[in-house]
Amino acid sequence: MHNGALVDNACPTLSAGQLGLLSGWGIFTTMRVIDGVFFEYDRHWARMSRDAAALHVTLPSDPEETRRMLFQLVEANHAQNSTLRLAVVRNSGGMWAGPPKGGASDVIALTADSKHWGSSVRLACTAHARHAASQFAGAKTLSWAMNLTWLESAQMRGFDEVILLNERGEAAECTSANLFAAYGNQVWTPPLSSGCLPGITREVLLHEIRVPGIEVVEKALLPADLDAADEVFITSTTRNLLRVAEIEGRPMGNSGAMREALAAAFQAYVNRYVEVGTARGEAAKR
Repeated sequence: MHNGALVDNACPTLSAGQLGLLSGWGIFTTMRVIDGVFFEYDRHWARMSRDAAALHVTLPSDPEETRRMLFQLVEANHAQNSTLRLAVVRNSGGMWAGPPKGGASDVIALTADSKHWGSSVRLACTAHARHAASQFAGAKTLSWAMNLTWLESAQMRGFDEVILLNERGEAAECTSANLFAAYGNQVWTPPLSSGCLPGITREVLLHEIRVPGIEVVEKALLPADLDAADEVFITSTTRNLLRVAEIEGRPMGNSGAMREALAAAFQAYVNRYVEVGTARGEAAKR
């Protein structure tokens, strides 16, 4: 989808001099499509709105009109169970801006088959990869090259993902996932002040999921805290809750009880969300 029109993925639709593409000036989100329902669409839109304001990117004014256009994309791609990427690319500003195209931003969306991540993940660790004090910390911007480079470097070493440490040596997040560590009956996740992105799955676990005997709280985490945890897991839109088997070759605790209990409660929440969305007619047609 490009500005509301459905086009073949091979067709050129963007300007060669488009500022947002040349500079990574834009924002994006990745959401799950489950039985035609966009999981937590409103939370995704709220985060995009915050990021757009921070980066001076013009977001479409009507989220429901954008949702309707995304429905058309999902139906055209027969992607009722898929992963959807929605990006807003700034058009104007600076000497390299492309020719006027009738709007301040381009709105682009694509769907892809959801990826199977396996039963666990092996993490590397990178120092000084997040600047928690930055005014743009936590913003999900199109400037993603550093994340991709850190991820590729970790994969070249045999790992699956990489923990990004901030300027204080705290674990902020992974390149595309949030971190959680279990200690007794508490599960800790780095606060936004550590420089992490406010992931949607993270937000749901903190504010919506309630499991008797388990408390999910924000707390700054050092690498030593992860080593001492009963278990460590990561979360993201496409991974749900995925166990961490090791960090830099060190095996992590693997009691499994906390993650499994939260994962079951999270899945129940997802199922209810989809049921309600389907009943309200908020699902793309097959």
